[in-house]
Amino acid sequence: MGHPVSVRLDEEIQATLEEAGKVGGIGLSTYLRELAVDEAKRVRRERIRVQSRAVAAYLASSPEGRAFYAEWGTPTADGKGP
Repeated sequence: MGHPVSVRLDEEIQATLEEAGKVGGIGLSTYLRELAVDEAKRVRRERIRVQSRAVAAYLASSPEGRAFYAEWGTPTADGKGP
């Protein structure tokens, strides 16, 4: 497990987040940890998407990359070729 993090919240925000945690049957700390983990995963996925787009743009701009796409095809969202 990582290191503890201290977060200062105003009373209204804290009460709102505590209530949201209670609805899910968890305390504030657990609720905040889950929010942070979900956001970190989203940020990582977006970073990978940005990097993938950069690689695809680079390949599309080079003759070797275009030849690769012509031979292998362009991948689809389901991971299968055309």
